[in-house]
Amino acid sequence: MDSPFSKLVFHVPEMTVLGWFQRAWHHDDRQALLDAEIGGGAYGFDSIFEAIEGHRLPCPQTLVELRELLDEHLWVESDDPIRLDERGLRVRTNDDEVDLAYFFFEDEAIVAHPDRLAYLVNDTWPLPSGAAARGATFTPDVALRVVGPPGPGPDSVYAVRITWQHTDHNGTNLDQREATVFPGVNLPGLADHLRGITDPVSRERFDADLLRSLVGPDDDNIGPALDRYVCLEPYDLSTFGKWTAPSYEQILQWKLPEPPPEARVAVDEHLAQAARYIDDFFGHEQLFLFDTQWAAAHPDLALSLLRYATHWDPFAP
Repeated sequence: MDSPFSKLVFHVPEMTVLGWFQRAWHHDDRQALLDAEIGGGAYGFDSIFEAIEGHRLPCPQTLVELRELLDEHLWVESDDPIRLDERGLRVRTNDDEVDLAYFFFEDEAIVAHPDRLAYLVNDTWPLPSGAAARGATFTPDVALRVVGPPGPGPDSVYAVRITWQHTDHNGTNLDQREATVFPGVNLPGLADHLRGITDPVSRERFDADLLRSLVGPDDDNIGPALDRYVCLEPYDLSTFGKWTAPSYEQILQWKLPEPPPEARVAVDEHLAQAARYIDDFFGHEQLFLFDTQWAAAHPDLALSLLRYATHWDPFAP
């Protein structure tokens, strides 16, 4: 994918989810419609339209009827059920290489639930960098992986890494294990804070350990760590067999002299973001680091990012 987010976002104005499917049901050239409006559709999505012809399926008149037809005829490689309600359609599947999810959301749902959908519908790189004043607060209502020891300050730094494979090799890429939070520190102080963490590496704390290993002994901010991150060549950043994060010395060995031209890094005072390029098939994996001041200025983006690091379905309980 061309996007550093490794996702595609399409907008069809003045259209409900049910209305879009009804229009596609009766369209003379459904493939042309899919190509024009949703980039051809995700893996397996065209199966429902093949079934329309093959089984002479009636056009659904309600969301309940549409859900029943999708349950029976949409090709999905996942044990997760198709989720369709007034908030939209959410589907998890697998293209034989990675798990992927696709969504249909109405404008009303996006307006009503920005704390769940803002990141999913954003397609502009990089994320906005403005921050709130010192002393602002942000209290996320999602589960987080807390990494100590806490720093002395009132703020926290949140880390979200979205990868093409599961970090500890105990699931798939959509089996998220929650975002990481470093309490008591802000982003300008994160590099120094990470150097002070001396706990042994852990398979269950891969992202935090990776960040710690990316920081060099003389780094005075987190920027050089992200520069190293996008220069890492291996597809798999874990140590084979142990599935733990590499050491700083291993990172220097794996590091390319220059990042691929497709890689992206943007570092601001309270938000740092990187898109590490894997290849043309897998696209990029993303790393977002933000602190309380950025989250307070962009609470919907921050919360939706943290939710996406917890579950692929933004409306999961």
